[in-house]
Amino acid sequence: MNAYPDHRTLYRLPWSLPDNPIAWLEPTEACNLYCEGCYRAHVKDGHKSLEQVRRDLTVFNRHRNFDGVSIAGGDPLTHPEIVPIVRMVAARGWKPIINTNGIALTDELLADLKKAGASGFTFHIDSKQSRKGWQGKTETELNALRQEFADRVARAGGLSCAFNATVYDDTLAEVPEVAAWGRRNIDKVHVLVFICYRQAAPDGGGPMDFYVGDRRIDYGELVYSRPTGDQRLDLSSRDVTAEIRKRFGHFAPCAYLNGTERPDSLKWLLTAYVGTRDRVYGYAGPRFMEVAQGLHHWRHGRYMAYAAPSVLRRGRAIAAAASLFDRGMRDAFRSYLAGTWFRPHRWFRPLHLQSLMIIQPIDVLADGRMNMCDACPDITVHEGELVWSCRLEERKRYGGFARGVARAGAARREAEAGEPVTAGPAS
Repeated sequence: MNAYPDHRTLYRLPWSLPDNPIAWLEPTEACNLYCEGCYRAHVKDGHKSLEQVRRDLTVFNRHRNFDGVSIAGGDPLTHPEIVPIVRMVAARGWKPIINTNGIALTDELLADLKKAGASGFTFHIDSKQSRKGWQGKTETELNALRQEFADRVARAGGLSCAFNATVYDDTLAEVPEVAAWGRRNIDKVHVLVFICYRQAAPDGGGPMDFYVGDRRIDYGELVYSRPTGDQRLDLSSRDVTAEIRKRFGHFAPCAYLNGTERPDSLKWLLTAYVGTRDRVYGYAGPRFMEVAQGLHHWRHGRYMAYAAPSVLRRGRAIAAAASLFDRGMRDAFRSYLAGTWFRPHRWFRPLHLQSLMIIQPIDVLADGRMNMCDACPDITVHEGELVWSCRLEERKRYGGFARGVARAGAARREAEAGEPVTAGPAS
C-alpha cells in the first residue's frame, strides 16, 4: 500500500459525533437499482411515514449539531412524499441534499424539489450497477451519463451537484479519467466522491467469529459480507490517491478523518482545488480547510457541509484571500496570475473551487476490532437512536452491532503483515 499521504501533514477535520456537518436521513429502504457494492439489502418497499421522518429529524436535532441533511436510503426519490420531506428539512433551516441514483428524477420533480428547498444532489453512478441501458459500460463511458445529470442540475440553477462512485479493483485505473471529467465540468460539478469497495468478512467469516452480545451470529447472512467476484477487499484511500497522482502528479489532499481504532487510517480524505474548465491552478493546503471550517462554525454555529455554487464560483477571491495564510492557495493564486499575464482574457473567466473526497469504509481488524470512521458523518437514526448507516443491517437483523473474535493465528498474521486481515462494507 502506498504510504502517501502522511496524516500528520494534513488538517484533521474538527467534526465530532455531536458536532458534525451532516445528518444521514433514510426515509425509505426501497431502491429501484441493484448495486454490487451496496451495504443495504435490496428491497422494493419500506417507506417511512412523514411522522416517522419528523421523529428522526427530532432525534438528530436532539443529539447532533449539523448543517446539511443527506436524504438517502434506499433511493429517496422512490418515496411518494419526497417533496414534503425536503420541504420539512428546509423549513428547519438545514440544507437538504438528495442522494440518489437519479433514475426517478424527471425535470418536473427536479423543479418541485428545488422549489421545496433542496440545496443539491449527489448522484451515485458506477459500472457495477444494473442500470438499464448502461450495463457493461466502463467508468469512462459512464461519464456521458454523469454529464446528462450535471447538465440538468446546472440548467435548474443554484443547486449543488456531486457525484460518487464505488471504486473496485478492476475500476481503480479509471478513477483519474472520472476525476478529469469532473475538472472539465468544474463550473457544474462541485464535489466528486470515490468510495473504496470493502467487504466485512470474506468467505462468510474468514479468520474470525462474530457475536452480538454473547450470541454467535452468521455474519455471512449480511449483504456486505458476501464476495463480489474476484475483487480486492482492502482498497484504501491511499490506493486511490496514488492512482490519481499517476495522472495528476501534484494532486495534494489537505484534510482527513481518522479511524476509531487506527489514527493513521484515512477514512475521509479531502482535496480542494481551484481552476477553470481547462486548467487546475493549484490545491488548497491544510490551513485553508482549517480556516474555512472554523470560520463557518464561528459565523453559523456549525461546520460546513455543502457550499453553495454561488460561493464556489468565487474561486479568484477565495484564492486571493486564502493566499495570505495558506501556502497551497498562495501557490495556486500565483499560478493563476502567471497564467493570465500573457492571456488576459482568462481574467474574465470565473475561477471555481471543486472538492474531491475519498472514503475508506470500515476495516475489520484481525483481532476483531471494527475500525470505523471517527465522528461518522453518515450516522443515521434507527428506533430513536443514532446508529452507523453502513452497518444498519446488523441492528435490523440481530438487534445490535456485531463484534469479531479472532480465531487462532489471525492476530499474529496481522502483526506479521502489518495490514488488516479483513475489510468492511462499502458506503
